[in-house]
Amino acid sequence: MNMIRLGLAALVLFAHSFYLAGAGEGPHVRGENLGGWAVAGFFALSGFLITGSRFTNGLGEYLVHRVARIYPAFLACLAVTIAVFAPLGFLHQNGTLAGYWTTETTPLRFVFSNLFLEMRNYDVAFTPATVPFAGSWNGSLWSLYYEFLCYLIIAAVGGVAWVRRSPLPLVLAFIASVLLYANLPVTMPLLQDTNFSLLAKLLPFFLGGAVVQALSKWVGLHWSTGVGSIIGTAVCIAAVPTWGGQLAAPLIAYGLLWVSSVLPSPRLIRVHDVSYGFYIYAWPMQQLLALYGVHNRGMLVYILTSAAGTLVLAIASWVLVERPVMRAVRRRKAARVSIAAPGKQPAVPAALETEDASGEQSDSAEGQKKAAEAPAGTG
Repeated sequence: MNMIRLGLAALVLFAHSFYLAGAGEGPHVRGENLGGWAVAGFFALSGFLITGSRFTNGLGEYLVHRVARIYPAFLACLAVTIAVFAPLGFLHQNGTLAGYWTTETTPLRFVFSNLFLEMRNYDVAFTPATVPFAGSWNGSLWSLYYEFLCYLIIAAVGGVAWVRRSPLPLVLAFIASVLLYANLPVTMPLLQDTNFSLLAKLLPFFLGGAVVQALSKWVGLHWSTGVGSIIGTAVCIAAVPTWGGQLAAPLIAYGLLWVSSVLPSPRLIRVHDVSYGFYIYAWPMQQLLALYGVHNRGMLVYILTSAAGTLVLAIASWVLVERPVMRAVRRRKAARVSIAAPGKQPAVPAALETEDASGEQSDSAEGQKKAAEAPAGTG
């Protein structure tokens, strides 16, 4: 699935390019730009993978892996923003770095205010100011807060034995989440909370993936079902203007899983998952290029240059931060297995030997493989 996730991250970069270059809003589908649909795909795949992780791990182990996968790279991104991107912006605007550390929003305030994933400040020392989309160094990071809230929701419900035994609870939770979002105009005047509305928008996609995970023991991956899921997704989105995407969330998850099982993927991408780094560094790279006027050379040049620069940072994030942290977590788990079974050679679970974006999806990778190998009739 690394290729699919990288493609979704690239779609987010493409969608953001129009806003950041001051070239309008770009292509939309049913009132949502392509980046928004890519985020929906991320949440659907994440729901599938993360639910598999929760079902096969204790709460403590699950949370350790979730934090290790998402948080260190996020902190590193904040640090790179105040150490590289924002100083370049400040120097470009003022001709000097004097006052950079004391100008509102100060660099340290930027880090501290955003420390717990919820983005409260997007500018650093009044930068970037001389770009078409001023005042934001990283508008993509907002979704990580809601991603982690979904992790916590699955952490809670995954501890209930009935949820582990039967897909029915997750199916009911998914239906409830869709109904909640469909009736959001009724509840929002009472709550008037942006966090609630965004979570209500994204949670159905996550739970849609969770439903597919819960049903994966009985449903295999087959081309006819995969194509049917893609067609069903299009029908739902076309027929239901406001919440058709949420209604189609299980179909989106299944369709992406099927595509990932048949899509050719270079070995480098299968082994090295740079999609997360690509997602979190695309916006600041695009802002930096806009700062120096690259967007004025045409959208094609701007998009390709942004993608190339972002890929370099994504590789650095994977090599220097993400992979070392996940390897440390794996060594920790392998050491605990060795202590629990003295005298035996510790057997690292197969899923831990992969460089999956979710860190340690336990039976998820194996489950997907089995689903893909299931007889055609189970599809």
